[in-house]
Amino acid sequence: MSTHLHISPTADGPFPFVPPLESGDCLSRDEFERRYEAMPELKKAELIEGVVYVGAPVSFAHGEADTKLSLVFATYAAQTPGVQCAGNSSVLLDLRNEFQPDILLRIANSGRSTLTSGEKPFLQGAPELVAEVALTSAGRDLHSKLEVYRRQGVHEYIVWRVLERAIDWFCLEQGQYIRQQPDDRGLLRSREFPGLWLDGAALLEGRMTSVLERLQQGIDSPEHAAFVERLAH
Repeated sequence: MSTHLHISPTADGPFPFVPPLESGDCLSRDEFERRYEAMPELKKAELIEGVVYVGAPVSFAHGEADTKLSLVFATYAAQTPGVQCAGNSSVLLDLRNEFQPDILLRIANSGRSTLTSGEKPFLQGAPELVAEVALTSAGRDLHSKLEVYRRQGVHEYIVWRVLERAIDWFCLEQGQYIRQQPDDRGLLRSREFPGLWLDGAALLEGRMTSVLERLQQGIDSPEHAAFVERLAH
């Protein structure tokens, strides 16, 4: 952690310089947010168990995968009133963890997460579903971040390991994450969001038309209709 303090003179006297965020810094969440606010040019930084991780420049492969997965979840949310989708939004999990997941889904009015008050509201608490695209961050995504998400009660956690051409879909069962397997149609189906069906093989092969066709079948299913009706009440 950086410990130097730069003092600059002003008309009223010296003032403390706000140190930049650097990977490996050990900070409280308040100090993490203070430094992050002072770096508007920084696009992504996370606090994981009190340790800062500053995002590197995003590769095309990561951005392409992120866009494809975001399309799936945004399409589902657009046709499911009461469900919200967000990308790269800060999530305040506890005093030592502030993540910025690639994609999340939340139940807006009756879910486990809430929006903070103020001019710039943030999401506080565990959203129902979180998805991460892992190119070089698979180690963190499948270990330290997975453990925090499990502990905080994120019901479903998805990691797309781009280089390994694999998708891990975890569901929380009795406090532990269990990796889901595709059904006999090759689909991964959300437990928390009925009708959210993912053709993982088609996604990995870049066949987005097939991915969206399968998703629409899920959205047109009776279980999705029942879920929408339940949210409405």
